Amino acid sequence: MSIDHSFGPVWPNRSPVAVSLTFDVDAEAGLLGDSPSFARRLTALSEGRFGVTRGVPRILELLARHHLKASFFVPGHTADSHPGLVEQLLKAGHEVGHHGHLHLRSDKVSVQEQQDEMHRGLEALQRAGAPKPAGYRSSSWELTPETFALIVEHGFQYDSSCMGDDRPYFERCNGQQILELPVHWSLDDWPMFGWGIDNGGNFTHPRTLTDVWLAEYESARRDGRHTTFTMHPEVIGRAARFEQLERFVERLVSDGDVWFARLDEVAAQVAPQLERTR
Repeated sequence: MSIDHSFGPVWPNRSPVAVSLTFDVDAEAGLLGDSPSFARRLTALSEGRFGVTRGVPRILELLARHHLKASFFVPGHTADSHPGLVEQLLKAGHEVGHHGHLHLRSDKVSVQEQQDEMHRGLEALQRAGAPKPAGYRSSSWELTPETFALIVEHGFQYDSSCMGDDRPYFERCNGQQILELPVHWSLDDWPMFGWGIDNGGNFTHPRTLTDVWLAEYESARRDGRHTTFTMHPEVIGRAARFEQLERFVERLVSDGDVWFARLDEVAAQVAPQLERTR
């Protein structure tokens, strides 16, 4: 892949910064895609289910309280296993993006399995009543050339899986390109709080999230750029962590001039600007 570096964006209402709050609703798929053995591990599965039963309602209430819209990336398995979830997200005005089907990492499966992940995920979202998704986010943020080609083939407006810049840019592979709305591990709740009985993990102090993310926000504000924060409802939905998310959002809202945007809105805003700079 090669990088086409970005530009000086113009945000609606002359906002000095654009912020996207995004949520990967992995639920049980995040475990079952890792290993079929999780089908017998009821405790582990229940933690994934917590993301839908408790995490998502808390998130939706927070967003509604501040009249914010967000992007939710939903695996097909999650859409099938939790009827009404996608409908609830759409009714609240949020974006529903593609996040595979069983949360399989594209770099660990065959080309055929990559194709199946794409198609089964699209079919599940359609069954759940979602419109054709504008955006794609790969499982565990790993892309292969094969999955990259599938993203382009299926006409996605943007990808949100790569880390080649901290501004929107065009990611290219084998002569094809896609608008990239980049992510980063430091702007993800999982490296701070994710933990499993098999491989351990981290139990960072909840305030770390606020400290790190506010630093990123202030930097983005100075640069006049867009930044994406990524969360998992089963992780950020735990009460003490969620309080930190509330504080973070309240701080940004208090500034009064942040453009809180769904990723599809950012894509529509920046794609023409990027094209003009080429």
